[in-house]
Formats: sequence, C-alpha cells, structure tokens
Amino acid sequence: MTERQNQYNTGLDKTDANYVPLTPLSFIARSATVYPNHVSAVYEGRSYTWRQTYTRCRRFASYLHDKGIGVGDTVAAMLPNLPAMNELHFAVPMAGAVLNALNIRLDAPSIAFQLDHGGARIILVDPEFAHIITEALNLMTGPRPFVIDVDDPAFKGGKQIGEIEYEAALAHGDPNFTMIRPQDEWDAIALGYTSGTTGNPKGVVTHHRGAYLNAVSNILASNLGPHPVYLWTLPMFHCNGWCFPWTIAAAAGVNVCLRKVEPTKIFQLIKEFGVTHMCGAPIVYNALTNAPDAPKEPGRIVVGLVAGAPPPVAVIEGAERIGIKISHVYGLTEVYGPASVCAEQPGWDALSPSERARMKRRQGVPYPLQEAVTVLDPMSMQEVPHDGETIGEVMFRGNIVMKGYLKNPNETKASFRGGWFHTGDLGVVDQDGYVIIKDRSKDIIISGGENISSVEVEDVLFRHPSVLFAAVVAKPDPKWGEVPCAFVELKEGATTTEEELIAFCRASLSGFKTPKSVVFGPIPKTSTGKIQKFQLRKDAGSATAITG
Repeated sequence: MTERQNQYNTGLDKTDANYVPLTPLSFIARSATVYPNHVSAVYEGRSYTWRQTYTRCRRFASYLHDKGIGVGDTVAAMLPNLPAMNELHFAVPMAGAVLNALNIRLDAPSIAFQLDHGGARIILVDPEFAHIITEALNLMTGPRPFVIDVDDPAFKGGKQIGEIEYEAALAHGDPNFTMIRPQDEWDAIALGYTSGTTGNPKGVVTHHRGAYLNAVSNILASNLGPHPVYLWTLPMFHCNGWCFPWTIAAAAGVNVCLRKVEPTKIFQLIKEFGVTHMCGAPIVYNALTNAPDAPKEPGRIVVGLVAGAPPPVAVIEGAERIGIKISHVYGLTEVYGPASVCAEQPGWDALSPSERARMKRRQGVPYPLQEAVTVLDPMSMQEVPHDGETIGEVMFRGNIVMKGYLKNPNETKASFRGGWFHTGDLGVVDQDGYVIIKDRSKDIIISGGENISSVEVEDVLFRHPSVLFAAVVAKPDPKWGEVPCAFVELKEGATTTEEELIAFCRASLSGFKTPKSVVFGPIPKTSTGKIQKFQLRKDAGSATAITG
C-alpha cells in the first residue's frame, strides 16, 4: 500500500511571510513603535521612554558589532539593577551575541572561571565591583575581555577600570542599527552559571524561544496586564531577572530600577511610582514586613512573586498585612527561573491567613507555557501517585528548558535522561496535583535566593588541619531563609573554635557561602562510612523547614 500524502503539508511551507523565529527582541521593537512615549525605565531622577530605550539598545548593539562582536560571542556584565543592565538584555542579542550576567556576590576565582569558560570578549563593570573584577581578570588563564565602565552618578565610590564608559560607547553607535535577529529561535540568548552539587560551576545556555515563552508566561502567571509598574528587587543577574526584562518590554511597562534592596527606599518607590509588581526571595519580603517603617495597614496592592526556599507561612502572612499579595513560583537556572507556579484557586481568599499561606507555599503546577512539571520515580521514570506522600524527583519538560550545559555534554545528557529535565529536588504531588518539594537530593542550600553547594563548602572545611570529617546542611534562618550550618568532627588531639573555622572558610568563599554556625562532635555515619546527612538536617531543623 502506498503511503498517503499529507495534504496539509503539500505546498504549505515556511516563508518569511508566515514564519518568524521567536525572540524577545520583538517585544521591545513593538513597544517602541506602539508606545514610543510611554515611560520604560526610571532610576534616581532619570527617566527613559520606550523609544529612547530602543534607540539606546540599538546604539550599543551597533557599537558591539563595530567591535567585531557577533554570533557565538559572549558579553559579560557585572552590574546592579540599573537601566543599563536592562538594556543589555536587548542590545547584546541584537548584535547576535550571548549575554552572561554575572552574580555580583561571587568571589574573584569564581568570576575568573566563568569569564574563561564562557569566553567573554567584553565585560561591562560598575565601579562598585571594579576591585573584584580587576582581581578576577588577573586570575584568568585565557584572553582578557575588553572592559567597559558603566558609571552610576547615584553611587559614590569605586573606580573606573575600563577603556571606555558606557554612555560614550552609546554615542559611537548607530541609532538606526538593524538588529541581528536569530536565524533559528533555538539560537543561544544567554549564559548563566549554577554551582550544581560538585562546586564546579556549570554554564546554562538558554535560547531565544525559551526566553520569549517564559516572558509571556510571566505575564499570564502573575496577571501582569498592560503597562505594569515593576520594581527591580530581584537581581537582573539571577536567571536574567527571571526573564522580566523581556516581560516588561512585552507588556510595555515601567522598570523601576533599584541599586540595592533597602526597605525604606522600596516603600518610597512603591508610593512614588505606583508599583504594581515585584519579585524576590523570601528574605526580601521578610525584610519589608519587619522594617520599622512598614505600612501599618495595606494600601495599594502589590503582586509579589516569591521563589527560592519555600516561603515560611509567617512571610506570606506578613506580606499580606502590608499590602503585598504573594504568589509562589519555582524553578532553576536551567528552566529560565520560574517555570512552575502555585496557581491560586477560587475560594482561597476566604481561607484563614495561615491556611491560605499554607496553600500558597507549594511549588505548584506548570507555568502557562511550560509543558509539564511533575514528580517521577528517577529509576522507572513513572509519575508518583498524587497522594502527597510518595517521594520522587521533581522534573520539567517543555520549551522553557535550557539548551544544555556549555562544553559539558555528559552533564547535559544526564540531566535530560528519559526525556525530562532532572532538577535533583525531591518532592511529592498532592491530591490537587500540585508539586511540593520535600528535600534537595543534591544538598543545595538556598540562601537569600542564591544556591550554595554544600560540597564546595565541605571541601574548604576539609582543608583545615584540625578537621577530620565535615558535612554542611541547610539551617533555617529568619532573614535569609536558609544558611549553611557546618557539622565538624575534629582529628584526635586537635582543637579549633567556631570563630576560627568560619574565618577560615571566609578566606576562600564568598560571604553568603560561609557557614553561619559550626557544631562540633561525632558525625553520624553508615556502616560503610557514608555521612548520614538526613540526621544532620534533622538536628539543624532543616527537614522541618523544608517539609513544613
């Protein structure tokens, strides 16, 4: 029997008229055309419209192009939440290149590794981070990138170390530069690093298609609506600000930029600009609810997305008291930030505050444009029963999943085993079909929204001459959500103190990775010598904090 020909494929091909690769660059082009005079960004007395922002992005893209930057090149940035950092999310891919937004909390060796590994050809630097970048550049083993300073008149201190300043670079660029659109929506748009579990950073490569889809998902998941006023409390370096630079462009909203999270400043900006939305880790909302000048009663309602460790009930309740309506999202760098949401159901508003908070701290269901998130048995790859008890591994599948790990095919293959992205987080699915994280199989500690590899911290502790065994687990913290807690067993006859070990770690680790407490004594082990971390988590209280 001859194979039937599909009539819907015959003569119906992709053309320039009916197919355009998805890219978030389309968002800024549209907003600049449709809402040219609508405010796009405000910061410390400065204000830009969407037409101006689009022109600035095209100018810098032109400058990069003239510097020989194009497809396959990496441009790094070490910047706080300034308008320039928002612009780079468009300007860099407009030149065909890939943006590597660096974590401003990292130490020099970590930054040097990322610059070398990603092959950054240009780096943009804020004066506050000039010292750490200078140190990182000196530690690099490969070619050093060209340095561009991004001066911030609102910041006093630091120094310029670049060969040109950002505004001067813009002046050299063509305002009518034609952006280089991706030939394939699978083309890379950003490179981000995640510490994983071994302490060796892995480069997460994301694509235009995923950035486009997750930007739209943010609009749907948080009921963003047209022209939102978005306050930048979430670092733009963190999973590219959860894709919100592209989201706000799609919605033609206002980016209210903020250099540093300060409650008094945040309350001022909310009132001054009529902020409607914000994002952050539990620590941000906890700081706001406990601030001396926190509102005594709700005023304008602000929608706040929260991620990181499951937010304590007290944080959700406290945020509601000051007018912030919390929505919990969950994800990882590998899924562009948030890729699941605790979707609210009718009737939740009638629940008591504590019961409502308990419902809202679940990791939830797939983001609107993510295909699936669920919990599978990692051996059989079968979904666990929806009983809230059977534990498996949380996994994602869909278009909002990374291309893979840069220059790391083995890790990429392992992470996609069985046709799903393996998060390494352990969880259950409850009777409502909502995912709930129960533990982290890879012992990642989430502190203030930042991932910390316990193995990396343990490696440092083991270097101390008095340490025989060391294990690091998460300990609940009212400010940071979680902090590293070290359990240490000393060598016979050796002595040291908690203060000495913490100082020893601080000499080799970023501050947020340094243990905040040390417990001395025998460490429980199995008969084969494996450290029983589940017992240590119980001793530190982390199991209770995670499972709630």
